[in-house]
Amino acid sequence: MKAVNFDNASLGIELGSTRIKAVLIDEKFRVIADGIYNWENRYENGLWTYSEQDILTGIRGCYADLKRKVREKCGTALRKVGCIGISAMMHGYIALDKDRKFLVPFRTWRNNNAAYAAEKLTDLFSFPIPARWSIAHLYQAILDGEEHLPSLAYQTTLAGYVHYILTGNKVVGTGEASGMFPVDIKGGDYNSKMTELFDGIAAVKNMPWRLRDILPKILRAGEVAGCLTEEGAKLLDEEGDLCPGIPFCPPEGDAGTGMVATNSVAEGTGNVSAGTSVFGMVVLDAFPKKVYSEIDLVTTPAGKPVAMVHCNNCSSEINAWVKLFAEYNALTGRRMSADELYSALFRLSLDGDEDCGGVISYNYVSGENITEVSSGRPMLARSALSRFTLPNVMRCQLYSSMATLKIGMDILLKKEKISVSKIYAHGGLFRTEGVCQKYLAAALNVPVSVTETAGEGGPWGMALLAAFTLKGGKDLAAFLDKEVFADSREKTVLPDPKTVEGFEKYTEKFEKGLSVEREAANVWEE
Repeated sequence: MKAVNFDNASLGIELGSTRIKAVLIDEKFRVIADGIYNWENRYENGLWTYSEQDILTGIRGCYADLKRKVREKCGTALRKVGCIGISAMMHGYIALDKDRKFLVPFRTWRNNNAAYAAEKLTDLFSFPIPARWSIAHLYQAILDGEEHLPSLAYQTTLAGYVHYILTGNKVVGTGEASGMFPVDIKGGDYNSKMTELFDGIAAVKNMPWRLRDILPKILRAGEVAGCLTEEGAKLLDEEGDLCPGIPFCPPEGDAGTGMVATNSVAEGTGNVSAGTSVFGMVVLDAFPKKVYSEIDLVTTPAGKPVAMVHCNNCSSEINAWVKLFAEYNALTGRRMSADELYSALFRLSLDGDEDCGGVISYNYVSGENITEVSSGRPMLARSALSRFTLPNVMRCQLYSSMATLKIGMDILLKKEKISVSKIYAHGGLFRTEGVCQKYLAAALNVPVSVTETAGEGGPWGMALLAAFTLKGGKDLAAFLDKEVFADSREKTVLPDPKTVEGFEKYTEKFEKGLSVEREAANVWEE
């Protein structure tokens, strides 16, 4: 490989639900090397979490893997880069005391325990507050009288926490902040009227802090958000080669990095990111006036308004079925790699009926706010007359991964009549060319494009945000259009009318059966 000028390189690290990935890019935004560390959330005391040690071990392991690959490719130790950016799954609740210690275990976006608080705040603000937002978790803790609250000195997200321990700065990017508490689009700060309303709640008045005292400062894309401290350098690189003083861009959530990675930050653009969770986003000129509980109102990393449909469940149940088939292969002595098995099963689904032959799947490993399912119970359902074939089973699994997204997105596209010329898709679901892209186009009845860089995903998007800061960025949309994606190739799939009709029939049955899914949580306890 040609010699790399690491002063012009940018590093993005994203802590996703099942893996932490680092992507190092050069000044032309090409990937130099990546690093991967696999991890899993824990279900402890009724809540989904990752421990503090999980987080520290994970970022070290991810960086060590990146460093090893850089040495193999470039023949040198990785000591410095031009800029670093941290991203992670959005929302959730990290509560720290004045000494930076966890007051309670990290509560991830996946938890649905703050639904009551979210409902009350939505009414108070006349603004949709989802149960996974940080402010909902905080208010639920207040309503529950949790003992840690008087000691609360700083509340942040996973990305904000990692940025804090590496730089010492209590900041987050605009997009990440908008998933903590509503942001004023014009001013770029937390909505002052809503912060006053929150501080005015009787139970909040008893706290020794006001809301703005404990929330991170908001920075827009392109701003410098601090530098790597000596402590942070040692924490990230246990071998001690990494130099302190490297600038950081503002930390962002995976929604923001998804927008950047798909060039979907300009008004009228949209994207879908599919992994453990799935979310669809459309950039608007202004927030809708009507409040929909199914629609999150957040921002791009540059502060533009975004309507987002976020679903807690996407690929986990598909992964469970593929694992089942892998066990069968092992039993019969057949050897297939994971990629080969996924590809074979995904392509087989194309032979299924357009409506999956009456076979329905609920992929709810956890609860789902959009469909008011409090606790997930994955299920496969059919009648005696359904066409129970392997292609239909696989097709319904893939439809199921998008059905809840469709329910939410239909509000934007059909009720609000928001116009989107094209949706960009990225994430592991789209690795098998043309399959889930075809299904998503049918679900939303909108052309769906996948770029050649879509497989790089959020960590690459975070590296781009770091590069934007390194270049002293002012206009994120222009930077992406003119510098990053100017020569990018993409493949676009148009909605097939028959598949659109089939997906509508599937979704109709899916919605009718939700009462069974809701009741399943009462019948089958964890």
